[in-house]
Amino acid sequence: MSRAEAIVVIPARDEEARIAACLRSLASQTIGTDRFEVILVLDRCADRTGEVAAAAAERMRLALTPLEGPGLGTGPARRLGMDAACRRLHELGRPQGLIASTDADTRPSSDWLARQLEHRDRGAAVIAGRIELDPDESEALPAALRDRRERDAAARLRLVRCEDPDAAHHHFAGASLAITAAAYRAVGGLEPLQALEDEAFGARLAARGIPILRAPDVLVTTSARTTGRARRGLSVDLALARWLATRRYRAAQFPAAELARRRTASGTRVAVIIPTRECAATIGPIVERSVGPARDAGLIDELVVVDAGSRDGTATIAAEHGARVLQQDELAAELGPAGGKGDAMWRALQATEGELVCFMDGDTADPDPAHLLGLLGPLLCDERIAFVKGAFERPFDIDGRPVAHEGGRVTELMARPLINMHFPLLAGFSQPLAGEFAARRSLLEEIPFPVGYGVETATLIDALHARGLDALAETDLGTRQNRHQSLRALGEMAYAVLAAVERRLPTEPRVPISGRYVKPWEDGAISTVALLERPPIRERRSSAVPAA
Repeated sequence: MSRAEAIVVIPARDEEARIAACLRSLASQTIGTDRFEVILVLDRCADRTGEVAAAAAERMRLALTPLEGPGLGTGPARRLGMDAACRRLHELGRPQGLIASTDADTRPSSDWLARQLEHRDRGAAVIAGRIELDPDESEALPAALRDRRERDAAARLRLVRCEDPDAAHHHFAGASLAITAAAYRAVGGLEPLQALEDEAFGARLAARGIPILRAPDVLVTTSARTTGRARRGLSVDLALARWLATRRYRAAQFPAAELARRRTASGTRVAVIIPTRECAATIGPIVERSVGPARDAGLIDELVVVDAGSRDGTATIAAEHGARVLQQDELAAELGPAGGKGDAMWRALQATEGELVCFMDGDTADPDPAHLLGLLGPLLCDERIAFVKGAFERPFDIDGRPVAHEGGRVTELMARPLINMHFPLLAGFSQPLAGEFAARRSLLEEIPFPVGYGVETATLIDALHARGLDALAETDLGTRQNRHQSLRALGEMAYAVLAAVERRLPTEPRVPISGRYVKPWEDGAISTVALLERPPIRERRSSAVPAA
């Protein structure tokens, strides 16, 4: 009969390069390999993880059972393995045996299981171990990232100690977690979430009154990589922290003369596109103050104002200030009238040639040269960057009195919560709805453009998917004052943002996306929110029917 007092569960997807090191650490456990078994959940692996693990286990004399995972993420895979471990321990008549969870890119210390069993013998039903980053990989991380992690760890520990004053650390994660089979069965098992299943499991334990022992002497070392892991958790924390430390800029970092020198040296052409609708009061100062200094320095090749048929003289004023004015409905006229700002941007993009394209707002009341320089600067100074969002403090004007941090209502109430929930890698962007951004044409021509308000969120998400987080940046442009809309008008904007995000979720939207928007305050009147998306320009160009 098996002497196993613990079953180690390891979920793995495409880990052939790391799984042997994990198993080698387990084979070195001080309790001996005859006192535990290993369940490896192969979660739809496309590489040789299974073969490498089987060979390593045979060589190291580990009792390894492979299971085929559901391919739904770390949580369901870990749940499958822990359920199997629970059944196995009960079959062996050891309800107090430990289900010990770790990860395929993690190396447990040699006394990892011994320490957990000792804590179990002293009455602990759940043991959370310390998790340290691989020192060599961690050393390669930016110093600012390491400092941020230390601050975050201290903050998390303070929160944990509000509930458990004796907690030695803040960690509670699947990379180092053990629970008795009896306790696991009592709480109904692990939450089968795609990621962050450990957080949900902690809540389940708390609801049942089962304490967690955060043991300082139970240690694993895990990879500091930011790719190839779950869509949430440590990899996202590391990637986001690195981005915050290396990809956020201030407009003052980019003098016009230096950017012009770089542009000339590289031979890069730069186009500025400004969509407008009834902007007669602001377009002149924007062209003169925001764009003028950069144009005078030789930084700008094309300045295009794409107008929505404004009746207040916007087009005339823009032309008088030296802009090339295009009417949005006359561009790609075969598609009919433009559907909104995003459509105007998409059409104007095809009427320009610059390798770098900067979109600016036409209704800014306090234009500044830094606005344009801050957007172009990262692109001209770092060829790895492909997309730059503008960020700015936007006070809300209440009876002529500016109130800080109160502008951007759709950003804070809709866009940022959605992004934090569904695209956590982008959570560091302070203003995902900022209408001013710059990008490389090669990127812009391979992503779709929503015709309306969803364009800012959609292009950000699509840029992430197309180039990765490290190619994205954000520049603080200072304080901005744009026109504010009524709260009810913002509802339609929020709806367009929601639709753009829904279209980009990993799974299909649960309900069909419709542009119908009901206005109860107008006796149920229905408006139509523009939700159409223009295809990537590259696709449109390749599918165009050649002339006869």
